[in-house]
Amino acid sequence: MKYRVLIEQDEDGVYVAEVPSLPGCISQGQTRDEALINIKEASAVYLESLEAHNEPIPPSISEEIVEVSV
Repeated sequence: MKYRVLIEQDEDGVYVAEVPSLPGCISQGQTRDEALINIKEASAVYLESLEAHNEPIPPSISEEIVEVSV
């Protein structure tokens, strides 16, 4: 499944990653790559928990990038 991940660097230089479609699914890392690895793991655990509790799984996203000439 694919979900949008937002990654921002906080005032201490730590990268914070969150998945808006999965409320409360947040992780962090000392580098952007570490934050991405950690949020992938957190997302998998989150989805496993939803499944184990028979909760609905948010739908996967589908996105396209469109180039516009100006």
